[in-house]
Amino acid sequence: MSDYERLTVDLQERSYDILVGPGLISEAGAHIAPLLREPRCFVVTDETVAPHYLGPLTDSLTTAGVTVEAFVVPAGEASKSFDQFQRLMNDMLSRRASRGLAVVALGGGVVGDLAGFAAASLLRGVDFIQIPTTLLSQVDSSVGGKTGINSPHGKNLVGAFYQPRIVLADTETLDTLAERELLAGYAEVVKYGLIDRPEFFDWLCENGTALIGGDAAARRLAIMESCRAKAETVAADERESGRRALLNLGHTFGHALEAEAGYNGSLLHGEGVAIGMRLAFDLSARLGLCPPEDAERVRDHMVRVGLPADIPGQLIQTGLADRLMDHMSRDKKVDRGRLTLILARGIGQSFITHDVEPAAIRALWDHDLAA
Repeated sequence: MSDYERLTVDLQERSYDILVGPGLISEAGAHIAPLLREPRCFVVTDETVAPHYLGPLTDSLTTAGVTVEAFVVPAGEASKSFDQFQRLMNDMLSRRASRGLAVVALGGGVVGDLAGFAAASLLRGVDFIQIPTTLLSQVDSSVGGKTGINSPHGKNLVGAFYQPRIVLADTETLDTLAERELLAGYAEVVKYGLIDRPEFFDWLCENGTALIGGDAAARRLAIMESCRAKAETVAADERESGRRALLNLGHTFGHALEAEAGYNGSLLHGEGVAIGMRLAFDLSARLGLCPPEDAERVRDHMVRVGLPADIPGQLIQTGLADRLMDHMSRDKKVDRGRLTLILARGIGQSFITHDVEPAAIRALWDHDLAA
């Protein structure tokens, strides 16, 4: 067995383990087979991941006595769609899927969200296993049971809370990631420090560049700390009725920018989140909630590691502020007509609020676009 670390998401009878370490895909069968109700897995992956990891995963499962079938989607956010969801469901049903089947997500957040929603829906629910292959999915989307697809009306508006049976985060998969994808995942790592772990943010300021540059020990520590933070939050608030909403720091702004970009790959989710977190801290400073130097420190860190901090120039056109406000108004966290925002009193001091006036948000967008 490879050298891996384990932590548990404590949800009583639905608790599950997260394993983090190198070589987990090549030994996945040994971890997955004992959990299966029948020895059959349906692997969902994408065109980028499949050439690297579908073969080794299939070999490992087959060696463990598990039958493997696969479904490959195009890479990118556009695959989180009704069209791909329908294709996937029909493909599994045409192969006589049964309730003992397990759906395995092999890939990044898009694959995990799509496969998880399919697992929640197929025959009213079959087992689901996460094998995340990007930094973003290893530290965020594979943990906590949020699944879903996008709609023309916005991101992640159709989906379900549906927990996996196990998460296998093979850290060696990060070696094949493009730097841009790695940076997009790093934004979600930074998020945990900014929410309520200021010492972790300090550590990232010292070690973030090495992590992105390939330092295996730094990557592993960051993944474990991120997963630990998310596991604790999910255990306390599985369905986002309270504290879990803190994990949306930067996301309401980021999702608006993603929607404006059209989910076409020109703005990755993590890039939107990075800009969104900077905006959340800037708004906090403008409202007198957060020291301006903390907001500046957030911006400086994003820029120093290579993440975007400003609205991409290709999005800036007449009427953009109006469109961004409209996108935000469609956010799934809108409560009785009021936006739910995550703001901060400082680094590691984030909080949930429903009390920000739309005029203050519009002023922030206008200021940013005029800069």
